[in-house]
Amino acid sequence: MRRFISRILLPAFLLVPAAALLAGCGPEAGATSASAAAAPELKWDELIPKSWDPTKRYRNISLEALRDNDPRAIQMLDEMRAVWDNAPVNVALDGTAVKLSGFVVPLDNTQNGIQEFLLVPYFGACIHTPPPPANQIVHVIATQAFKGLHAMDTVKVSGVLKAARYASADMGVSGYEIKSAAVERFVATQPN
Repeated sequence: MRRFISRILLPAFLLVPAAALLAGCGPEAGATSASAAAAPELKWDELIPKSWDPTKRYRNISLEALRDNDPRAIQMLDEMRAVWDNAPVNVALDGTAVKLSGFVVPLDNTQNGIQEFLLVPYFGACIHTPPPPANQIVHVIATQAFKGLHAMDTVKVSGVLKAARYASADMGVSGYEIKSAAVERFVATQPN
């Protein structure tokens, strides 16, 4: 059961906003459109409706008493995955211009670079751990392929946020998308 907690439940409780992980980093110099520059910077928790609590059902269950192969643990894992894949989005953000910082999970990778990827709030999401809830994954389609971009690189994405489901066979379900996105790479800066 410890693996169940560390692989599934722990990431839900520890959804560390990318902004916290990117503290001390700033966007690389580059041109962005005026509307993208004026867009507000979102925090990952703003993508989650205030009333949604995926862990409520599991608070009174003694998870440490369950073993990984216990049918109840397997059933809870399946139920939680379904809840996360169908996580509600914050509809108030639908159609708004935003900026959002996070980590890249590539969906394509050509010699021209990466143009389509999932943006996730914490390092390792969708790759080393089960995917976060759908309302914590943004499907990004950049205006052009970005050369030199790799899995788990940190970026800032600007564009119009839409509530739209996208299911990747291997990487999870996103609840949002940003098409024609402007993508900027982050580089570490010295703290003041």
